[in-house]
Amino acid sequence: MSDPTLTTLALLGVAAFAAGWIDAVVGGGGLVQLPALLVLLPGASPAQLLATNKFGSIFGTATSSVTYYRRVRPDLRTALPMAAVAYVGAILGAVIGLHIPKSAFNPIILVLLVAVGAYTLLKPDLGRESLRRFHGARHVVLAMLTGFVIGVYDGALGPGTGSFLVFTLVGLLGYAFLEASAKAKITNFATNLGALTVFAPMGLVLLKVGVVIAAANLLGGYVGARTAVARGSGFVRAVFVLIVSAFIVKIGGSLLGLWP
Repeated sequence: MSDPTLTTLALLGVAAFAAGWIDAVVGGGGLVQLPALLVLLPGASPAQLLATNKFGSIFGTATSSVTYYRRVRPDLRTALPMAAVAYVGAILGAVIGLHIPKSAFNPIILVLLVAVGAYTLLKPDLGRESLRRFHGARHVVLAMLTGFVIGVYDGALGPGTGSFLVFTLVGLLGYAFLEASAKAKITNFATNLGALTVFAPMGLVLLKVGVVIAAANLLGGYVGARTAVARGSGFVRAVFVLIVSAFIVKIGGSLLGLWP
């Protein structure tokens, strides 16, 4: 493909900053960043777009992971095993993603987002404080199983991964939204790294674009993580519902042919 123009790079930078902020607060930045890459880089292959998206995203998730860890201090006894198996799952997912049409995932994403959004709205107390479900080894095993399954999805496609991680940690394991976001960022960093383990050696990353969105994503991730920590779980929950609703409208409209 031809080199992107400065205007294209600037627009991708704006989208990447927004994606980094959203991803740091509640997850799901890929549903902003990946469509922007698809629209603004029509000559790139799906594999190149997915690889470049991961390259940019990993800088944002790294920054927000460090910020969350310093300010929230999530329990690494759960977060690190979850991230480790998520890394393996993402490698498997990336290999699968090279051989399947990405269009097949949109209906699945839409159903999951509707279920996640409805459950969150119907349970207003969900995620306000930590009420751990399951304990000891069972708690860690469930977190690892969640990490692996979502890691496979993230490697294969990715958009919405952070939101699905946050929701599972809140809804299944009983974390408050803020602590769930902290653990989700650590796990999301691992899934991005797993996908890049497959994509980078194949030369699929568009470096010029990747550097721009990496810098913007890093800044967005830093600002988003500080915002979430300062505002608390109530703010994160509100943004979660807003972002999930926007994604439902966007993906639903695309499937109905109302917009690209």
